[in-house]
Amino acid sequence: MAESVRVIPPFAETQSLRQRSMALRPTTREWVRHSLLLLLTVITTVIAGIVLASPNVEPDLAQPSSVVGWILFVPQYYLQTIALLINFALLNPHILGQGIIFSGALLTILFAHEMGHYVACRLYGVDATLPFFIPAPPLFLAGTFGAFIKIKAPIPTRRALFDIGLAGPLAGFVALLPIAFIGILSMGTPLRPSGHEIFFNDPLLLRLLARVLSVRLDPYSPTNPCYMAAWIGLLVTSLNLMPVGQLDGGHGTFALFGGRAHQWIGRLAFVSMAALAILGWFWHGSPSGFLYTVLLAVMLWVRHPQPRVMEPLGATRIWIAILTLIVFALSFWPFPITIT
Repeated sequence: MAESVRVIPPFAETQSLRQRSMALRPTTREWVRHSLLLLLTVITTVIAGIVLASPNVEPDLAQPSSVVGWILFVPQYYLQTIALLINFALLNPHILGQGIIFSGALLTILFAHEMGHYVACRLYGVDATLPFFIPAPPLFLAGTFGAFIKIKAPIPTRRALFDIGLAGPLAGFVALLPIAFIGILSMGTPLRPSGHEIFFNDPLLLRLLARVLSVRLDPYSPTNPCYMAAWIGLLVTSLNLMPVGQLDGGHGTFALFGGRAHQWIGRLAFVSMAALAILGWFWHGSPSGFLYTVLLAVMLWVRHPQPRVMEPLGATRIWIAILTLIVFALSFWPFPITIT
């Protein structure tokens, strides 16, 4: 026979898909857990934004004279510093506002990134969790270690792997663009240098926006919450698009070139980042590149799963891959931090 016979009627298949979609929906318990993590991350990122906008605040504590005293001194100093910052922000509402803006801008970028992955998973019927937002201890980094979703089922096809892997960074980049635009327009007048400084080197997107908007970027320009959220968002995007392991860029590389090429490209990326880390230490006084290198080393040891079906990607996805490469070029800067 030239035609195949459908054993299952169309209405039964539709019902099965509907039941599958219902099964993928998060439970009430999952909603509560993920909402609490998000709430904690909001609090820690608001405090991080307050730190960025506030002058140096230090508690007035006597220096301990014993080992036990130092052990007790560290948490006491840490907690009192947080309390002083919160009190300062409450007495200065514009500082609190800066913290809230920073938190909202940064979490918007992270949320868009993870929802890109999540929605793609749902479209392909791949079971995945809601985004896990990871709060960081106040005063540490940006108040968050980022966010992720956990995929709980195998990726069925090569196209699904490509779409799920790249939907996140592309969605996050789109959400980041207006925040970067506002951040560049809000740049302040450059200050005079004073002593040791930490400079946030601008990736290509921020440099291009500054040129288009006729804004002068200067290492001594005061930062603002939208600029810092965009800068961190670009850093996270470039890291996720590294073609290594099960990073988003690793998924795209595996889908495009297959498993063997994925391994060799990942090794090349690791060696390149290790070299840049050493150069960054000597040229820019910054150890930030070593964090990239350690993460890539870990990801190299994580085996990438093989999709069940390796069908052709098609011309449209090849163009999306080129677009993603441009996004990486706009987000990545080899030496993100300079310490003088």
